[in-house]
Amino acid sequence: MKTYDLIVIGSGSGLEVLAEGAERGMRVAVIDHGPFGGTCLTRGCIPSKMLIHVADVMETIRNAGRFGVKAEVRGVDWEFIQRRTFEEIDEESAGILEGNRAVPNMTVYTETARFTGPKTLAVGAEEVTAPTIVIAAGTRPAVPDIPGLADVSYHTSDTVMRLPEQPRRMVIVGGGYIAAEMAHFFGALGTEVTIVHRSGVMLRSEDEDIAEAFTRAYRHRFNVLLGTQVRRVSQGKGGILVEVSAGHLETTLECDALLVATGRVPNTDLLEVDKAGITLDARGFIQTDQYLEASVAGVWALGDIAGKYQLKHSANLEAAYAANNIFSPEDKLPVDYHAMPHGVFASPQVAGVGLTEEECRAGGKEYTAGTASYGDTAYGQAIEDREGFAKVLADPHTGDILGCHIIGTHATTLIQEAANAMRQHLTVEAITQGIYVHPALPEVVQRAFGALPMH
Repeated sequence: MKTYDLIVIGSGSGLEVLAEGAERGMRVAVIDHGPFGGTCLTRGCIPSKMLIHVADVMETIRNAGRFGVKAEVRGVDWEFIQRRTFEEIDEESAGILEGNRAVPNMTVYTETARFTGPKTLAVGAEEVTAPTIVIAAGTRPAVPDIPGLADVSYHTSDTVMRLPEQPRRMVIVGGGYIAAEMAHFFGALGTEVTIVHRSGVMLRSEDEDIAEAFTRAYRHRFNVLLGTQVRRVSQGKGGILVEVSAGHLETTLECDALLVATGRVPNTDLLEVDKAGITLDARGFIQTDQYLEASVAGVWALGDIAGKYQLKHSANLEAAYAANNIFSPEDKLPVDYHAMPHGVFASPQVAGVGLTEEECRAGGKEYTAGTASYGDTAYGQAIEDREGFAKVLADPHTGDILGCHIIGTHATTLIQEAANAMRQHLTVEAITQGIYVHPALPEVVQRAFGALPMH
């Protein structure tokens, strides 16, 4: 059995801990069956945003007539779009792998790992151990138990972005952020998209006003079947057949590509963490204390597999705390997740930070709400966004910002000022008393804060 000082499972944000260990002269190892760089770089947020920008460009051209500009789309070069997106990503992934291999005191394993004991791992034909192990092995797409699904060539977010040809018709099962973003990408480029979602709204974890507005917008863009279940999938002569039902109504959809976007599950089962005595929560994620240490001393978990937030910026935050708590145990710090923002790069964009109105009500939190429409600002009128709005929640007595939620153009950028104010524990006045460039789009955020009825 080979012994190291530190083993990191996963080559995403966990590499930050690995690098610090290597710099300290420790004998370290990283295990990842690849591709190196983690989900975000290779099959998640980076390639999806590169593809989605293409969709945004397409929408700009198609809407040019609203501004008196005569423009037209003369075709889509799918091969170029794919090459532009993945050549650089694949090169960067390979560079990360080779860069780690070049570190003298680092061993790189490109096989799948599984625990054989509390701090022992089988990697290929070898068994390895270390007093400190960091599990940052992420999640994978959840695949529901749909009759016939295993017999057709369906896609998940792991594969759908690398299709060699643009599909003419696509059915997307799910109504979360992956479904929303992929519908935008493929739909904007001309694919006929149908979304099948069992809930009554899309993006149901968002504030209810945002979710309802987003659902309305998507029902104008796509064929959105809400409250609908997939009953069976099969291969037909003209494509994949998707049998769905909503109450007593049943119908069959036909498509060239089927995307299953029904959430993600942790890779704890693949790692066989039960053999290590590591405690999991009811969803299968690793339970950690406030310092990110698991139930087995010396075993740490961060990123998606820890189940707090499935966001790259959250994983990076956790990696910084994990490194501090591992290498400076006398100065351990609990992870501060306060004001964790998120964004959905769809069309319209959606972004949020803090509590939703439903969470305030459920928690018995006294709050006041304020909203402002894009269309009531000069820049909102200039860009013809008359549907977008910002919504703010605050404590009516202290002025503490409880949450901010935005739907519309550049929502993922506009959310940052509210997130920064919340992170610094500033009050509503930090926004209302600011001097904003006029006429710029951030005024919609300030107007939402200004609309808060305060005691």
